[in-house]
Amino acid sequence: MNTMANSGSEANNSDYWAGNLVILRSQVLKEILIGLAVCAVYFVAGKLSLHLASIHPSASPVWPPTGIAIAALLALGLRFWPSIFMGAFLVNITTAGSVLTSAGIATGNTLEALLGAFLAVRLASGRHVFERTPDILRFAFYGAVLSTALAATFGVTSLALGGFAPWNQYSLILRTWWLGDAAGALIFTPFLLLWGANLSLKWTKRQYAEAGVLLVSLIITAGIVFGVFFHARVSGDPWTFLCTPFLVWTAFRFGQRESTATICLLSAIAVVGTVHGRGPFVRETPNDSLLLLQSFLGVMALTTLIFGAEVSERRRQEEHARALAVSDPLTGLANYRLLIDRLGSEIKRYGRDGQPFSVILLDLDGLKKINDVHGHVVGNLALCRMAEVLHLSCRVIDTPARYGGDEFALVLPGTFSEHAQRVAQRISQRLNEDVETPRLSVSIGVAEYPRDGLTIEHILSAADQALYNEKHRLAGSSMVTQAT
Repeated sequence: MNTMANSGSEANNSDYWAGNLVILRSQVLKEILIGLAVCAVYFVAGKLSLHLASIHPSASPVWPPTGIAIAALLALGLRFWPSIFMGAFLVNITTAGSVLTSAGIATGNTLEALLGAFLAVRLASGRHVFERTPDILRFAFYGAVLSTALAATFGVTSLALGGFAPWNQYSLILRTWWLGDAAGALIFTPFLLLWGANLSLKWTKRQYAEAGVLLVSLIITAGIVFGVFFHARVSGDPWTFLCTPFLVWTAFRFGQRESTATICLLSAIAVVGTVHGRGPFVRETPNDSLLLLQSFLGVMALTTLIFGAEVSERRRQEEHARALAVSDPLTGLANYRLLIDRLGSEIKRYGRDGQPFSVILLDLDGLKKINDVHGHVVGNLALCRMAEVLHLSCRVIDTPARYGGDEFALVLPGTFSEHAQRVAQRISQRLNEDVETPRLSVSIGVAEYPRDGLTIEHILSAADQALYNEKHRLAGSSMVTQAT
């Protein structure tokens, strides 16, 4: 028997470890595939960006891979740094330089992403860095200034030491590298991070229409300003600021995610026009033109992100204030104000479709005794337990509310009193089945509109009278039982 038991135990252990091994292999394979995908995206973006390099094949004033790398490490974890290193190495080994210089550049790009992501996690709320203005400003310094300076220094120094870049152009290549990476961090990190976290659009039809108008207007305006539609050179004219209202519009009316998409769209149109020698930022050389453009886009991206964060924070505060105005702070149920409002709405609904509704009033028995014996903390917990039972016992269209003190109410639209009585019984049953101490019980009164009253005051008074009739009936039954 012992041998058979041991054999069964060993078989169970073997199955357990085999199952864990399969899960581990699946997780490892998944991470490898994700890492390869990050590497591939970095490589493709890097090769496309280097087509815009003019002063040196490895230094582009437009460098989205920085934003891709920082966003990937913030979203996936710092352990994916080898994907960034491999992507950067492949970009540079297939462009210019040697294995050593490519490794040096890749090291700088990897340290750039690691430092930017690490400081964002430690000092700026991590992947939620773009939700608050102080965190955005910290990211702008750590991710777009400090870490990008590290990458630029590593990269240019590696090229100069390897003999692939002249020392007399060190500062020019460094500036180009630095500004390209900084703009890439400010423009593409928020776009990838925010949209990667949530792709769904919970817009109304009106918002879709507004977004369409905004999109078309921005494309037309930016296309004209940067000469994409018309071969016009407007260098020296302040036409570029015609695009600014669209960024403000997006941040104010939609949010951070939509703002980042607008910035990326504007950046793409602006780069295309500037590369073709058109638009307000055209200078003597293509490199100077793109550097000036990237500086402008970086500042606009930072400003829009801050404005969007402030608008979002203001909306959150307003929503919180509205919630506090109509909800009970202890239980989270509707308060007396919202209860009266819902009753008024149901009376108006009855006037339209003739559907009755019912009101249940509930009085938590013995709350004063609970407070006296167990303390007010336990008494508050009892009120919260009661609120939870109400939530579990009603429909989405119903309105559970704290009527005041130890009294609660439940508005049941389209419900006759017979069904309301069954709901009341279900609430009592759930309280009886609750094993937590102290045990809870309620007295319940039900009233139906319009049968028991034609106004808010009358329907509540009828339910209140039914409640106290129930209390007296239970008290009389208790006295008869004790006497027996």
